[in-house]
Amino acid sequence: MPTTTRNKLDRTSAPPIKDAIEFELTLPPYKKATLSNGVEVYSIDMGNEEAMMINWIFDGGNWWETKKGVAAAANTLLKNGTKTRSAFQISEHFEYYGSFFNRSAHHETAELTLHCLNRHIGELLPVVAEIITGSVYPQEELDIYKKNSQQRLQVSLKKSDFVAARLIEAYLYGADHPYGRYSELADYQALEREDLTGFFDTFYRHGACRIIAAGKLPADLLTLLEANFGSLPIHAPAGSTTRPSFAITPATQKRHKVSNDPGGVQGSIRIARNFPNRHHADFQKMQVLNNVFGGYFGSRLMTNIREDKGYTYGIHSYLLNNVQESALMISTEAGKEVCAPAIEEVYKEMNLLREELIDDEELQQARNFTIGSILGDLDGPFHVAGRWKNILLNGLDGSYFNESIRIIKTISPEELREMARKYLDPAAFFELTVI
Repeated sequence: MPTTTRNKLDRTSAPPIKDAIEFELTLPPYKKATLSNGVEVYSIDMGNEEAMMINWIFDGGNWWETKKGVAAAANTLLKNGTKTRSAFQISEHFEYYGSFFNRSAHHETAELTLHCLNRHIGELLPVVAEIITGSVYPQEELDIYKKNSQQRLQVSLKKSDFVAARLIEAYLYGADHPYGRYSELADYQALEREDLTGFFDTFYRHGACRIIAAGKLPADLLTLLEANFGSLPIHAPAGSTTRPSFAITPATQKRHKVSNDPGGVQGSIRIARNFPNRHHADFQKMQVLNNVFGGYFGSRLMTNIREDKGYTYGIHSYLLNNVQESALMISTEAGKEVCAPAIEEVYKEMNLLREELIDDEELQQARNFTIGSILGDLDGPFHVAGRWKNILLNGLDGSYFNESIRIIKTISPEELREMARKYLDPAAFFELTVI
């Protein structure tokens, strides 16, 4: 019998450890095609599993509504009946093929998302097309939606974190701005079937749409998409010139304290300031500074306020994912008796970043965390599609990703201190405590 030589593992020494920032990251590309009606299709064909996802993205968020709550209701009830299928029959069809069909509504956009095995896509696309063109919004389904929404709101309004999330964005943008607008009980009651059917006809049946497909895609996917959607009256987005404009009107008062549950033991804290969108030169630099400040478990806010002081189980800062204008938000829940000292510590950490340089070890740790998070976003086709969706909806391209990696790896402590001096002035922040 011939002998073979095998490489033996050297178990006397540990393998070398490689920092995350040493990896060279690239965002897997998409392939772009256009259907006959102008709708653009972005395909990311990768992965070994026989699974796929398709995302239909419409300009149908609350930015486009003229009556509170219509965009969310129209999106939620989209699959609750068409001209030929009941809500039960639609759900049964998707379940029969082991698929998952979901809807979601945001500020600018509304989405339909289908997850399925790729071999079943031919049986599922016709039903999605039927939903987009033939949803009828039965009155009984709307009545149930209104009742359920009012009941959920009544329960949620007793929770300090829910109230804080609503109010802080109204302070940042104004209660009449889509980013700051929120629904009251009367708004749900005022919803009429004609509101939903009119919104559906304009923003779904004849709406602006993009399609993103990801996973192990079948070879005939574009043919199937063309057959089912290419002749529909949907179309490509016309651009920002058609978008309604709203003035941002922040609250004049910066400090707010709201009593919501006198018998409760916990308060919700939100500290926030307005911030430019992703097209601003400082946005990606601020993301690095934010990670040092409060963006991950090893951040300064977590180390101080959770680990050292024990005021909270968790505190985080982040940039809001808005297209028109972002905001820097600090969010936490704490015992009522320690809300005030917790806020003081937040401002203390802001001032330290404004005054002192971040040391190399701390910056290296934040860099590794950030790169590691991006590595996770590149693990699998659905994560890659999510990153591309964020880039495309913000009117950016692949160079934005490459520039973000460069900034993470090269930004200096001096640059970060300058960013802190520019954007971490406590006087510029709205402060809200709901107890």
